[in-house]
Amino acid sequence: MAINRQSVEEIVEAIGGKENISTATHCVTRLRLVLHDESKVDTKALEDNELVKGSFSANGQFQVVIGQGTVDKVYKIFAEITEIESASKQDVKNAAASKQNFLQRGVKTLADIFIPILPAIVTAGLLLGINNILTGPDIFFSDPLVEVYPQWADLASIINLIANTAFVFLPGLIGWSAAKQFGGSPLLGIVLGLILVHPDLLNAWTYGQAEEIPTWNLFGLEIEKIGYQGQVLPVLVSAYILAKIETFLNKRIPDSIQMLIVAPVALLVTGFLAFTLIGPVTFWIANLLTDGLIGLFNFAPAIGGLVYGALYAPLVITGMHHTFLAVDLQLIGSTGSTFLWPMLALSNIAQGAAALAMILISRNEKTKGLAGTSAVSAFLGVTEPALFGVNLRFKFPFFAAIIGSAIAGLVITVSGVEAASIGVGGVPGFLSIFKEYWGAFFTGMAIVLVVPFVLTFLYGKVRKVSE
Repeated sequence: MAINRQSVEEIVEAIGGKENISTATHCVTRLRLVLHDESKVDTKALEDNELVKGSFSANGQFQVVIGQGTVDKVYKIFAEITEIESASKQDVKNAAASKQNFLQRGVKTLADIFIPILPAIVTAGLLLGINNILTGPDIFFSDPLVEVYPQWADLASIINLIANTAFVFLPGLIGWSAAKQFGGSPLLGIVLGLILVHPDLLNAWTYGQAEEIPTWNLFGLEIEKIGYQGQVLPVLVSAYILAKIETFLNKRIPDSIQMLIVAPVALLVTGFLAFTLIGPVTFWIANLLTDGLIGLFNFAPAIGGLVYGALYAPLVITGMHHTFLAVDLQLIGSTGSTFLWPMLALSNIAQGAAALAMILISRNEKTKGLAGTSAVSAFLGVTEPALFGVNLRFKFPFFAAIIGSAIAGLVITVSGVEAASIGVGGVPGFLSIFKEYWGAFFTGMAIVLVVPFVLTFLYGKVRKVSE
């Protein structure tokens, strides 16, 4: 696709000119900018630009949605026009962080840790869903498919092995990403995470059924040999301590002997602390939080489902939705399932349904095209194009989607719908849902397809949207 240079110049002008740009980079679909004064942005001019599919401000960054592939070409011309040096994504994040409060920085840190490992987790969840279809009873036949067709059994076994790996070694993935985020060595972070799930340790998932807990005896101190499979908090805190010890030693140990001292000391100290203090304390805190959340939803499931279903899309706008990825993973690690993630999947579909209705009521061809492509994207789990390109722009589709998502959240929470894993947060999300809850989940899916679509269509017709 050839890029019209004038259109890029108009983007620069719409964001307040090159003098208003502090730092700039891009990701797969968006220009990511830190601006001196966001009040100078002409949102209407941006929306009218043929290259722009939407724009929004989040976590100190002003982001312009361009589209996959096209954004690379646009950024190249953008950099030439503005004469701005190409910044790394970390440079932009650091510049944006200076404008954030403590809570925003905390949310950003969690997001930066979990976003890099999200593809592995989503892929694992999707494959686990496929395995569940192959091995679950009462889906195609009364017996599992692998029993009716035994030749499929080994294929299901391989799929299960590949899918389970990301969850079995989740602390290794988190350790890598967290150590990198906290300024330490990603490699040491991986090793730390794998230490916490070493085969010599009692598997955390069998802790409750164990007749005898193995222990170490260190100078009279008994330490339980327990692994932390599926746990989030222990490895997060341990990775932070590891990174700080490593940074401290790197500043004080001569370069010539760093390899012999820094990594061994950092891992030994952190590993000892992880098994004696960090692990037991954070494991207790994680279980306390999990039990509290479960108790809250058990006490008032209708209210919990209604509120979370309504709030998830607004959380996406603020970036705080990434915090709940850690909560979902902790729930899965502690209880083997999550009741929050199914509402996420339906919230995404709701935003897609609202965007889809805009095809019928908008008179602007660009809006129609954007509504169609962004709706498909939302149905497959990526809501940003629908949210920022269509629904928030017109406002009423966004609120229609929230209403549908809230009603569906109430229905599936009261029905006790749970997911075995995190998967694709859209229509394929049913693959991650336990088979016995498919009926209730599909009811919720029908609600988020129909309610937002109908409300958006009717309200849009009354208002006679012309854009």
